[in-house]
Amino acid sequence: MTDTYAFLIREPAWGSDSFLPGPDGQPPTADLATDPTMAAHGAFEKAVEELGARVTGGAALQDAHHGGVTTPGPDGHEVEQAVHTDSPYADSSELITGFYLVEVADEEMARRVAAMVPTGGTVEWRKLFPMG
Repeated sequence: MTDTYAFLIREPAWGSDSFLPGPDGQPPTADLATDPTMAAHGAFEKAVEELGARVTGGAALQDAHHGGVTTPGPDGHEVEQAVHTDSPYADSSELITGFYLVEVADEEMARRVAAMVPTGGTVEWRKLFPMG
């Protein structure tokens, strides 16, 4: 039996905007194809396969200013009284910059995969709850 774990990459913002076209269609200032961090993630996915685990999903997340945090309002007013902030946590220099979903044989393998995730920070790993 295999279990799926989420590996949340927590580190300083990675400068996602530099990989996006600029105003008025200006070219990006950075290139994903030559970025060493992206190459490290490709090598990670290959190493996971060699370990006998399987990456089933994942994504890089854009920097925090492309999102925020919402606290729903009280019962019956969840949307209209929601509180929105434009930053994950004011007291933290780290945020979730991406994630992987990986099927592993056991917790020992999950720990090993967590240590292999390329990051300039830490990795939070959590077993997915079986929903069906």
